[in-house]
Amino acid sequence: MNKNPLITVIVPVYNVMEFLPRCVESITAQTYERLEIFLVDDGSTDGTGELCDRLGASDSRIRVFHKENGGSSSARNLGMAYAAGEYVGFVDSDDYLDPDVYERLLDAVVRYGVGAAQIGRDEIDEEGKRLPDICTPPREPEIWESRDFLRELLLHRGDCSFCTKLIRRELFGRDRFPEGKLNEDFHLLVRMLPRIGRLVSLPQQGYHVFYRIGSNSRKAGSESFSTVYRDSVENADLVEKMVAEEDRELRETAFRFGVYQRLEYLLHIPVSQMEKENGTYREIVVYLRKNWAKAMRNPVLTGKNKLYHTLFALSPRGIRKLHRWLKGWHL
Repeated sequence: MNKNPLITVIVPVYNVMEFLPRCVESITAQTYERLEIFLVDDGSTDGTGELCDRLGASDSRIRVFHKENGGSSSARNLGMAYAAGEYVGFVDSDDYLDPDVYERLLDAVVRYGVGAAQIGRDEIDEEGKRLPDICTPPREPEIWESRDFLRELLLHRGDCSFCTKLIRRELFGRDRFPEGKLNEDFHLLVRMLPRIGRLVSLPQQGYHVFYRIGSNSRKAGSESFSTVYRDSVENADLVEKMVAEEDRELRETAFRFGVYQRLEYLLHIPVSQMEKENGTYREIVVYLRKNWAKAMRNPVLTGKNKLYHTLFALSPRGIRKLHRWLKGWHL
């Protein structure tokens, strides 16, 4: 094995003039220096493309690509087409890293003989405040078999983000990020897990997510906001098909995931979209009603999950209106 392997870091970039310098500086300042850094300008319209060129001129390890707008997955896939690194990492253009992240991830992959390593992440809002953790990092390094890690993802305890991971490039095979979809990380990761085999999760939160309320995928009522939840349901269906031949426990966990994702959809889409003309909404309500008895027997769903399932199966719009008065309730 090469003792000093090349790492390819792919950064999809779109209209992030204010935040891109911090992101790129956190990558170029890594203590592990043998990097090739791809800035993939996804058709920016605010001068970010020119900023990429200036940043590229400042460090010989940076290579800039310009393309028509096609979304983050499209930009990542273009980067993968040119990646020469033995390992690949991804960074979102408004996020940033601690300086030793890639050194620690590479050391872990080699030390534990695994296909991938991940580090913890935190989220910082626009006021500089730290938000509640989505995933809690371990106190000590933890090695996960792929099946057990999948189960953690299905229980909403695992981290599906590619940005927190370093992965052997060969493990991608022909798989790439699905274009035109949101929640693309989950979709690709669950397909890759059998090839990854084992991965190690490291303590500490070395990857820092900048949480912009105004981004399209987080803006309630936007098309992207609704698409996030619709694509999450599609991902749930993908997993159910994948584990159909697996053991009973994993099938029940995958079913629980499918129910949970559908309830999340109904809890978050605008009430105005809860109409029969909305095919996704109609299919989800039919699914909940058809699978009500199965859900009540499921040992993985909590009592609160089952209550929400029952209520939404009975009266989706009415429960959404009532939910406004139950602000402390969560799935």
